[in-house]
Amino acid sequence: MGPLTDLLDWLAGRGLEIVLIILGSVLIARFTTWVGTRITDRIDARSTGGDVLVRSEAAKHRHSLTQVITWALIVLVYTVAAFYVLDRLGVPITGLVAPATVLGVGLGFGAQRIVGDVLAGFFLITERQYGFGDVVSIAVVGGGDPAAGTVEDVTLRVTRLRSADGEVVTVPNGQIVKVTNLSRDWARAVVDVPVPTSADVTRVNEILHDVGRDAFADAELRRLLLDEPSVMGVESIDLDQVNVRVVARTLPGRQFEVGRDLRERIVLAFAAAGLTLAPSPEPAAVATRPPPAARP
Repeated sequence: MGPLTDLLDWLAGRGLEIVLIILGSVLIARFTTWVGTRITDRIDARSTGGDVLVRSEAAKHRHSLTQVITWALIVLVYTVAAFYVLDRLGVPITGLVAPATVLGVGLGFGAQRIVGDVLAGFFLITERQYGFGDVVSIAVVGGGDPAAGTVEDVTLRVTRLRSADGEVVTVPNGQIVKVTNLSRDWARAVVDVPVPTSADVTRVNEILHDVGRDAFADAELRRLLLDEPSVMGVESIDLDQVNVRVVARTLPGRQFEVGRDLRERIVLAFAAAGLTLAPSPEPAAVATRPPPAARP
């Protein structure tokens, strides 16, 4: 009965304390997550209003910073809880200092990439290179096609993007070598209009000016434009066509929507004026050899 009594006493004393510590740490972590979610939801509600427009740069930074602080607090809570549990189990914490130092050095050599990811993530957030909701194109170590999409999550270790096809792309922060932010402060929609070389360029410019003026007068489109679209003139000259460029400054992240609208308006305006756009160049024909005649 002696060992059983000792076990029951331990369960009623230190064992109960360990259970309470674990439950308390889980509840604190859940509460921290809940508070972080409420804060980010309020930031989104204030920055977008009821129109789901683009978030301000300050709102993007606050959103990312809230996520990082929430993650860091959860790690801190579980770490402190682990030390308290070890203390209740009778494990000497001071005796773990030397093994922990050796283990830390080993992990430092073996987890250099993780440490690099965390440091890179820290500078990404503090320097406000991008934030939640930004449309970015990220080039990573090793080359290849850059990861492009809308930022859905930024932590100290990774950045998660949602591509135009709905795919989730996870990029370690330490592997990022170049970031192109397509939604910082303002954006620009660029539309190149191909017309035949025989077309009257002056008449084309007049039509494009009218298209830009009508687009800016449209209440639905004007809320996305910062000023009236401008006709830059002839951008390039090819053998069979001339490219006339139209640019429009837009709200950040809305350049694609504005570009599609302008292209539609330009096509309709050209059709109404009896003008045609230059056809796209035909792909070069590939010469093929006839198959050899079958031998009898």
